[in-house]
Amino acid sequence: MSAQLIRLLKAREFSIVLLFVAYLLFVSSINPGFFSGNTFSLLIKASVILLVMAIGQSFVLLTSNIDVSVGSIMGLSAAVCGVLLTSGVSIWMVIPAVLLVGGVVGLLNGVGVSYLKVPSIIMTLGMLGVIRGLMLLYTKGMWIENIPNFYKKLANVTYLGLNLPVWIALILVVLAHSWLTRTRFGRYFYAVGDNPEGARLVGLPVKKVTMLAFILSGVSASMAGLVFVMNIGFVPNQTGTGMELQVIAAAVLGGVSLTGGLGTVIGAGLGAIFLTTITNSLIFLKVPAYFNNAIFGLLLLIIVVGDSKFQSFVKNKVPESEKGNWRQRML
Repeated sequence: MSAQLIRLLKAREFSIVLLFVAYLLFVSSINPGFFSGNTFSLLIKASVILLVMAIGQSFVLLTSNIDVSVGSIMGLSAAVCGVLLTSGVSIWMVIPAVLLVGGVVGLLNGVGVSYLKVPSIIMTLGMLGVIRGLMLLYTKGMWIENIPNFYKKLANVTYLGLNLPVWIALILVVLAHSWLTRTRFGRYFYAVGDNPEGARLVGLPVKKVTMLAFILSGVSASMAGLVFVMNIGFVPNQTGTGMELQVIAAAVLGGVSLTGGLGTVIGAGLGAIFLTTITNSLIFLKVPAYFNNAIFGLLLLIIVVGDSKFQSFVKNKVPESEKGNWRQRML
């Protein structure tokens, strides 16, 4: 097996695409109506919110941390967006105000983890409850409706066959991937997650990198909130509830390691699309609604374990001369 082929097979993005295609063929063999151009287009559009949040979560996971507050940040951001729009505030003030909400919450998470030494799971779990409570207080537990039509119509603005939310997601993926792989500071996220003590010893700003990762995660959740209001046209009082688990699952499914230092935002994006496909395919598989969570969890485990076995198989094919710097090249 050639070194070039091995490197291609080793790429996390390539393995997730293989699994994705295999899953599409499996579902289509049971229900041919699933595999159509229209269905695939709808899946891409349906995955945008999860994809945007997975990008931000990837930065946190790369630093060997985790952010479980993103669902509540998305909910609060959507609520702020809805209230400001229904109050007649200009969209040019609404967008930065909503992004500021995510940035501030992310900053608080980052300070708690980086400077106060609170474990990320505890810090963000606490913030999840706090932010969810603030959202309910802010909205008085009511749904926000009567979103201005001009904002809802933005979701239907298309260019080259893709609507605005999809373009937002694609641009974010390209920018995030380019920054992580093409800039010196972007590489710091990998270094911090791979060996934080070693990164500190060579002079990398570990605390600042970690704090920035949480800020980016919060801002991406706020962007998802903006897209949510645009797509849905109203804001339920439980917006974002449970999204944090889906976001983490999407990133991990796309090859972003929970132990830090490994993965790409492209992989996380593919994981978000794959996760959305699994969820939506259950309808075509005619699975009763009360089995959805069990089937979804089982499929997710099978796919992750299958990917792990596939990666192990490919790794065993790597020549001894190739193994020394394998991790560095794959990053």
